[in-house]
Amino acid sequence: MTGRDWQMIPYPLGAHYEMDCIRFSFASKKEHCGVILFDRNSGRRLKKLPFSQKERIGNIYCKYLEDVDPTQIAYQFYEEDHIIPDARARVFVGRHAYGREREDKDLKAGFLRRDFDWQGDVRPHIPYEESVCYCMHVRGFTKHASSEVADRGTFRGVIEKIPYLKECGITTVELQPVYEFMEVPSKEERRTKLPQSLVTPKELDQLVPRKLNYWGYKKGYYYMPKAAYAAGEDAATEFKEMVRAFHANGMEVVMQFYFPNDVQEREIPEILHFWLLEYHVDGFHLMGERIPTTVLAKDELLADTKLWYYYFDTDLIYERGEYPHFRNLASYQDDYMYTMRRYLKGDENMLQSVLHQMRHTYGKEANIHYLTNYYGLTLMDLVSYDRKHNEPNGEDNRDGNNFNCSWNCGEEGTSRRKKILKLRRKQIKNAMCMLLLGQATPLIFMGDEFGNSQKGNNNPYCQDNTVTWLDWRDIERNSEIHKFWKTLVKIRKEHPILRQQGAFRLMDYNSCGYPDLSYHGQNAWRPQLESYNRHVGVMYCGKYAQKEDGQEDDFFYLAMNMYWEPQKLGLPKLPKGLRWKQIICTDNVEDQGEGSFCDIPAGEEIQEDTEHRIPARTIELFMSVPVQPVGKTKRKRISSKKQ
Repeated sequence: MTGRDWQMIPYPLGAHYEMDCIRFSFASKKEHCGVILFDRNSGRRLKKLPFSQKERIGNIYCKYLEDVDPTQIAYQFYEEDHIIPDARARVFVGRHAYGREREDKDLKAGFLRRDFDWQGDVRPHIPYEESVCYCMHVRGFTKHASSEVADRGTFRGVIEKIPYLKECGITTVELQPVYEFMEVPSKEERRTKLPQSLVTPKELDQLVPRKLNYWGYKKGYYYMPKAAYAAGEDAATEFKEMVRAFHANGMEVVMQFYFPNDVQEREIPEILHFWLLEYHVDGFHLMGERIPTTVLAKDELLADTKLWYYYFDTDLIYERGEYPHFRNLASYQDDYMYTMRRYLKGDENMLQSVLHQMRHTYGKEANIHYLTNYYGLTLMDLVSYDRKHNEPNGEDNRDGNNFNCSWNCGEEGTSRRKKILKLRRKQIKNAMCMLLLGQATPLIFMGDEFGNSQKGNNNPYCQDNTVTWLDWRDIERNSEIHKFWKTLVKIRKEHPILRQQGAFRLMDYNSCGYPDLSYHGQNAWRPQLESYNRHVGVMYCGKYAQKEDGQEDDFFYLAMNMYWEPQKLGLPKLPKGLRWKQIICTDNVEDQGEGSFCDIPAGEEIQEDTEHRIPARTIELFMSVPVQPVGKTKRKRISSKKQ
């Protein structure tokens, strides 16, 4: 230290290199506390620096250290005889293998490098109506050998799969916790679950086993990427490389943050600011009960950063008549999931709720809709199991949600019966249609696009194995499902009428002869929404949206029948010069193709107002096409004879 007089500036807490010195700020009610310095490369202890009472303001100690190279040291705080890892550290030095228990003495903090080249990185700012979201666990995404990446289960492994995600039409990746957390509970954590702490290590392992926290929904070290998700020792640089690679491909990165109640609300904005400025992330999915959502939504720095939460009170956030210049808020709730699952399996009295959910979109905030997520059954398991099968979790199948709204299509679990396998594929395609042909922002969980299964486990929070690791061979096994997903995404992206920003009015407010959205039953324009019905037609009028070339969009008619018998639906008459053509039918077993969706061999053309018979448990999509001159195309009506 020199004789320079320092003005004590305790915030932000932690250790920061500034003005050619290191400032240590530590909150403690103890008198005997300080900093321990280590050599960063060897881990050798260098010196112990106690805080003095002159360095204290309130309960915060602040010490300045000169003539120290931050790239050569590591540090820890201490209180009396206890080591206290820095909760606001930017990095823990050394290599940390996944699944190994770490104690406080192992967590030596270091300083971030400042030489990363972002190469002109630009955040994409993709509007919600153009987004297709993909929730993933970084380790489980590429850990399986079938992923064929060089660094499996890491940020670099994700980078190698970006071309695949882009091919699937994904615009926004949501990452399960990738901030640092202890996946193996420490002895201290496990002792807190016992009525007494005086037990031997062997007794502790027997009474409270070291169950892995694979998901990471616990209090963590919120200012650093998870070291075990890095291929090397520099997780910060690898995470930045991943974000940079996503941005270079016009894609976004949204991080999940779980904040338990003991996290101070005033610290949450600081954490989000740090990840935005240091790591250039595009958004945050906030989890917890004490989130200052109104404060965050009004935060000027976060005005163009996506924020997802259960609910935002836009009446408090925006003034009357005010509309955000960039719609960054989104509601993330399970309402849609349970409604659409019940309809998918054929429950009665669902049509009103289904139609509401499919057109549901707010003006000042968006809606994230999903049928599956990291919790609950995967899409394949949703149509393969009536009950959860969480026995491997070691809790006698008591954990996880009992209310799954699933249906096994006739046989529990894996099956070889062709009839059941065909029905399961159809149900998966039905679910994809509901998700991608609705108005909200769609989200799927990793692997659902090619039929990934978790063997009926709807709560695999502790399963770091093939239960949760994607088996990429399923792409070939379930190629029909995978191609169908890509086809639907292509249709959605090419037609803005299927992804409007504002809410439909169900009115002809353009005086074009058609409402923007209309519902139909056996007779066109007469929906049959009684509780016992499970079929309905939905027409989107393309005159209320413009394609990229400036032309009016096409008309679309979505025919849905979740009843176990065929039903009849009336197709409305189109404007002169147009006729209906079927472009999607989930009852088809033909290869759906990867090219232009118009090439799908899904049906013939219909010229006039007619009644259409739709097979059981089937969704069909019709699009308006020009009438062909007589003699060039034989005009036929569709006759759906498949049962």
